[in-house]
Amino acid sequence: MDNNPVSCSQLGKYFHLDSKQLQQQYKDHISDYKDWDQREHAADWLLYPENTGPYLSIDEISLSNGELYTIVTNKATKGRKGSLVAMVKGTQASSVIEVLRKIPKRIRGKGREVTLDMAANMGGRRCGMIVSRCFPKASKVIDRFHVQKLAYDAVQEIRIQHRWQALDQENQAIETARQSDLVYQPEILANGDTLKQLLVRSRYLLFKHHDKWTVSQVQRSRLLFERYPVIEQAYKLATGLGAVFRVCKSKEQAFKRLALWYNTVEDCGLDSFKTVAKSIHTHYLDILNRGGGPLLS
Repeated sequence: MDNNPVSCSQLGKYFHLDSKQLQQQYKDHISDYKDWDQREHAADWLLYPENTGPYLSIDEISLSNGELYTIVTNKATKGRKGSLVAMVKGTQASSVIEVLRKIPKRIRGKGREVTLDMAANMGGRRCGMIVSRCFPKASKVIDRFHVQKLAYDAVQEIRIQHRWQALDQENQAIETARQSDLVYQPEILANGDTLKQLLVRSRYLLFKHHDKWTVSQVQRSRLLFERYPVIEQAYKLATGLGAVFRVCKSKEQAFKRLALWYNTVEDCGLDSFKTVAKSIHTHYLDILNRGGGPLLS
């Protein structure tokens, strides 16, 4: 268990042992947990100064029982061993700063760039304070994928609205059939979905670019967009925003395409995308392109 990714539960089943007892024995006697130097404060914070690098990321994560933690990671490790720099319980800037300042100043001074979420509490004063006080030489950027996710979330919001409407319509149809002593028969679409199923099963395809759709997803998208043109409109807005980051290599080109995208959003009448556009406008100078470096700065 020290060298290979196997759980106590799996090991217990293999050797016909009580897995819970094995887990307790491993924790208390076999492992070095009792000698762990961060054991006393592990529930509140963890710190690994040796994992600090020039490119860091600060985000929030929800662990057991919905508790929020602020997590600082080294982007160069790409989620592998050595990624975690710090994890602090809660989202208070003062608590995070107190922990991060335990890292020697010379190490923190190596930070050149810190990637943030675009959410107000992460991209605003709180996270700005953490970066400026703990990594004074680092610039603050927003990963373009946070921006793209916001757009796709807007698409899903519209899909969900129509799903609830379809549920209401189905419930009304069932009640009408019952009152007439009839058996309700839902409409079956060309791919075998009912309307309710179509709206549920379209969730994943709306997160993907249409070039990556499977054959069944192409068929489902056609049925969805025929029935709900507004979802197609929202999907095209989301993919159009992604094209700005994917295609543009200079700020002049990006500004032009983004201005056209803004105009399309204004004309579409979709409130959720107007909110996305406002959020992008607020943070556009800090948005990070895939190739590294702020695309719109």
